Amino acid sequence: MEWKLPVQIKDVVTSKDDLINQLLKNRGLKTKEQQKKFFDCNISDFEEELLIPGIEKAKKRILQAIKDQEQIIVFGDYDVDGVCATAIIYHTLSSLGAKILPYIPHREKEGYGLSIYGIDQARDQGAKLIITVDNGIVAEEAALYAKKIGIDLIISDHHLPGSSLPKAHAVVHSTKMAGAGVAWALARRLSDDKDFVESLLDLVAVATVCDLVPLVDINRALVKKGLEILNRTERVGFLALFAKTNLNLGSINTYHIGYILGPRLNAIGRLEHAMDALRLLCTSNPEKAYNLATKLCDTNDQKKKITEKAIWDAKSIIDGLNLKGQKVIFLSSKDWIPGVIGLVAGRLAEEYHLPAIIISEGEIESKGSARSVDGINIVETIRVFSDLLIDLGGHPKAAGFTLKSEKITDLKSSLTKAFDTVSYESNSSQEVEAILSLDSIDLSWIEAISIFEPFGMGNPKPLFGSIKEEISNVKTVGNGKHLRAKIAGVQAIAFSKGDKAKILDERQIVDLMYYLEIDNFTGEDKLQLKVINLE
Repeated sequence: MEWKLPVQIKDVVTSKDDLINQLLKNRGLKTKEQQKKFFDCNISDFEEELLIPGIEKAKKRILQAIKDQEQIIVFGDYDVDGVCATAIIYHTLSSLGAKILPYIPHREKEGYGLSIYGIDQARDQGAKLIITVDNGIVAEEAALYAKKIGIDLIISDHHLPGSSLPKAHAVVHSTKMAGAGVAWALARRLSDDKDFVESLLDLVAVATVCDLVPLVDINRALVKKGLEILNRTERVGFLALFAKTNLNLGSINTYHIGYILGPRLNAIGRLEHAMDALRLLCTSNPEKAYNLATKLCDTNDQKKKITEKAIWDAKSIIDGLNLKGQKVIFLSSKDWIPGVIGLVAGRLAEEYHLPAIIISEGEIESKGSARSVDGINIVETIRVFSDLLIDLGGHPKAAGFTLKSEKITDLKSSLTKAFDTVSYESNSSQEVEAILSLDSIDLSWIEAISIFEPFGMGNPKPLFGSIKEEISNVKTVGNGKHLRAKIAGVQAIAFSKGDKAKILDERQIVDLMYYLEIDNFTGEDKLQLKVINLE
């Protein structure tokens, strides 16, 4: 089994103290000062990061608009970060008596970010001031148009800017936080009600985790406090979503945000319109919230079916190709909708350890989504062929673009040749934090690890490895889909690995990678290994 270690490990870890020291080393937390800043972080420790340039000018203009009862539009985005950021500004300005309306662009009809079409829609609603959240930092043309027709523009965003900033009334920009974090920093300057502002941190936590922002420094502080708020939230939208997904208030962590709440908030924007996700986060009506939560969950189920079908189709195409020596997967189809191609690209890149570019073909224009692997800056590689594209955005690991459908063949040919000249290692190994002896561990080890929460990007949940351990009581569950067993006497579950039951003998010696977790299905806490791989 291939795995890699972040630092040299000479011995199997057999004590909790040694494990804690290993996790500290892995995270570069060498000094007492670094460790204190990591474990005892508070939002008040990051006042400088929250006083973002442009924020005072934005505050002055917004308060003037509230005083004059000008129509304000908060212009968001259709992903979790954009929807949460929109909700933060909407709630804040509503609490201050503003005349405020939200606007979320339609993914397929409008695409990402502030556009001339979106500004026209805002103008038709009487807007005198537009506040963007989680977008706008590269919208130079749209900013000039807003100015031309007499609408003031405040941009709040966290994405990388272009060569110059848009000509807006104020730009509140920081790459240190998610879009919702930047929006919260603005809300914090607008409202003097500290309890109200703190109550918005549940939205910040959800957005920050789902946008895969590194959970260090200011983001760790925001998520840590935000989780506290989320676990006692009175926001009826979240409470309805918890009820629909069987989550218990008081025990929600970053896993639940990233893998249960986030996909449901995202799904509606992939297949329909993200306004329903925003409505869920803004309503105070429990019945309406429950109906919206039901719709989001149903849409997520539909999204999963559509995605799995697209992935199946893509793999079927790949099975007919010879990938040996290939350095990129490039597929297109009229059957794949734009809302799921990013998910398809991500799955293919992960499984085949190659950059994946997936295109949803339209009659005139087509949408593309790309996901990369270590060593390839996908957005810069694609940017070389901007002459073939209508637009392009993204970062080193992910990109999205639009092109004329007639240019798909040219782009495929050009990118295939470009990747042939790129040198990188396709590495399928996974990184484990430590090698453990299963004879040494018990439930108290999970408690020891928990001091490193919240887990997320930049501070991952620890993945462990063990070698030469004995497996027994092998069986399948979930109609044969999942594997259940005992490894060195410890209960283990391996999702989607039921097929391995046929090749595992009783008392066979195996190597494995796993997460430590608590299973309380029977009402009693038991140690469980969530196995990622075993051989």
